[in-house]
Amino acid sequence: MRASIFVAGMMAFGVVSASPADAAEIKVLSAGAYKSIVVAVQPEFEKQTGHTLAIDNDTVGGLAKRIEDGEAFDVVIVSPGAVDELIKKGKAASGTRQTLARVGIGVMVKAGAAKPDIATVDAFRKAVLDAKTVAYIDPASGGSSGIYLASLFEKLGIANAVKPKAKLKQGGYVADLIVSGEAELGIHQISEILPVKGVTLVGPLPAEIQNYTTYAAGLSASARDVAAAKALVQALAGPMATPVLKAKGMEGPAS
Repeated sequence: MRASIFVAGMMAFGVVSASPADAAEIKVLSAGAYKSIVVAVQPEFEKQTGHTLAIDNDTVGGLAKRIEDGEAFDVVIVSPGAVDELIKKGKAASGTRQTLARVGIGVMVKAGAAKPDIATVDAFRKAVLDAKTVAYIDPASGGSSGIYLASLFEKLGIANAVKPKAKLKQGGYVADLIVSGEAELGIHQISEILPVKGVTLVGPLPAEIQNYTTYAAGLSASARDVAAAKALVQALAGPMATPVLKAKGMEGPAS
């Protein structure tokens, strides 16, 4: 992203530079799929505002538990429902939920491997059944894609066939299991497939069974610097984030 686009977007949303005395460190807890967006925006945001970002990530469920257990943060980026729950529990500030982006689920294979046909629901079902091993996020870890896939396999009538050959990832990149050769077919959010060298994105799930994960930001009820936290959310929600989202396999929220 060009700096001029970023600066224009920040100006349009009233994001201004902080004086050295007012500069703050913003602790950001981001669900894994959105972390790459925050990291991409970080250098120019820090340069233009004077604030700094301390970024950590986990699954949506993992972050919710950490916050409920008392971990401090300034901005959290998880699902809209998770933000609402944190607001109900007094952990996130009321009225601060801001929808940022959404991402669909894709299928991957190791770079150089033959791409299976996944153009239709039946073709996808066959590709999963034909694969010797299938990798995806462990539903028990709270990862949204893993939870959805467990339900999808049940609906497609293949859950029992998938279970003995499933390679479950507790968090991070499912693509790592494809690169290492531990799994033949991987299914994960597209934004967590594209950054990994050594894998090839076959394509998104067929439209009839596609599932989008929407990400929203919320401010901590005890944010150390509310203005700085708001500045980051405004930057992420502004038009200057569009090219970053596209490059990372995500898109703006549905209208």
